Amino acid sequence: MSYCPEVREDGGPVYVRENGKLFLAGSNLSNSRTRSVGLFSRAFSVELCLKHEDASRHKEKSFFFTYTEHGSLRYSAKPLFNLTLDFIADNIQYVDSLIGFPEQIAEKLFTAAEVRQQFHRPGSGLKALQKFTEAYGDLILSSLCLRGRYLLVSEKLEEIQSFQGLRSLDLSCCKLGDDHELIGHFTSEALNSLQELYLKDNCLSDTGIRRMTAPTRVLRKGLGNLTVLDLSDNQGITDIGVTFLFVFKMLHFLDISGTSIQDATIGKIEKSIGLKHSKEQLTRFDHVNCTTEGWAEQLFNQWEKYILSAIKSKRKDKAKPQTAAQTFYGKEKKQSQQDLKMCILQNTPTQARKHLQFYKLQAKENDTVYSESTTNENSTNRALENGRQTTNPDPNTKQPSFTFSDTDWEMLNSY
Repeated sequence: MSYCPEVREDGGPVYVRENGKLFLAGSNLSNSRTRSVGLFSRAFSVELCLKHEDASRHKEKSFFFTYTEHGSLRYSAKPLFNLTLDFIADNIQYVDSLIGFPEQIAEKLFTAAEVRQQFHRPGSGLKALQKFTEAYGDLILSSLCLRGRYLLVSEKLEEIQSFQGLRSLDLSCCKLGDDHELIGHFTSEALNSLQELYLKDNCLSDTGIRRMTAPTRVLRKGLGNLTVLDLSDNQGITDIGVTFLFVFKMLHFLDISGTSIQDATIGKIEKSIGLKHSKEQLTRFDHVNCTTEGWAEQLFNQWEKYILSAIKSKRKDKAKPQTAAQTFYGKEKKQSQQDLKMCILQNTPTQARKHLQFYKLQAKENDTVYSESTTNENSTNRALENGRQTTNPDPNTKQPSFTFSDTDWEMLNSY
């Protein structure tokens, strides 16, 4: 391929291409071949499409060009599969159903829709998410950890209720209460597959336990497949509420520490459910392995970032001119310290926290426990590191009789 030399109006040099190489127009081609200019290396290719990380610009080019080994440019169209996948992801709200669609392609479609923030849109985002959850169940989400993320639970309640096939759900420290919608959602068919449920520190009482277990007690539906249940630090649960838990015959681990249960109820639990009271701390309730697993794992992080950014923008818009003056004179700082003290006083338990964890003998063989001797050794070592050396007491001197409670041991281990 060659072109006749042309002279530009500005008198600048003109180059022509032959066999993948550039030559100066008007010069001897044989002499100029030694001075050929190569723009790119051989077998170099460039795609004219946007990165997936740029979610605000999801309209991609339908072609790309490559620089072949011979040095010529070649324009190629994107694969038809990618074009179709991008088109469906852009219009996912118009899809009727995904039931029967291959899982491998559906996962790529879910990722493409997530990059385009299709699940963030009000109205259509929830419908698009429901189409995936109805078709693929636990592949979308099998384990969900929302420990302490009460703001996300409040803002994305309908989206959370749309997930089906969950096997593990952690809602610890979310302050739900007895009348929260999620307590009633536990009785739906969408959570029949739930095996692990963590409701630590959620302001629950006997009313919430009765509401949560009603379908299982009456209709033999709901949470009948539970094997792990954590109801610790809910002081409103009494001996009456524990009797509602006797319907869970498949329980292997139960934690009701920090409740208002009397010691006489321990024997009833051992006889009714076949669980044994553990004097040691069970690792099952350490919440160390709390994770979110499934295709929608990153979706919750995106939702949380979006909610926090929206809150920060609202706070900036509602800022008053007096804020700077209050901060300068220290009024706002004093107010925050007072609020912190009030929170500490409200969260302080009125009585010593009882250690009430139960297990089945067969299940404990596969579960590791922390022995009391290990706990005592760790607390002793920490005391020595802080300069507190233990000495043998003198029998002639009077030593005050003092024993550490479970709360004191937890405080020592936290340092």
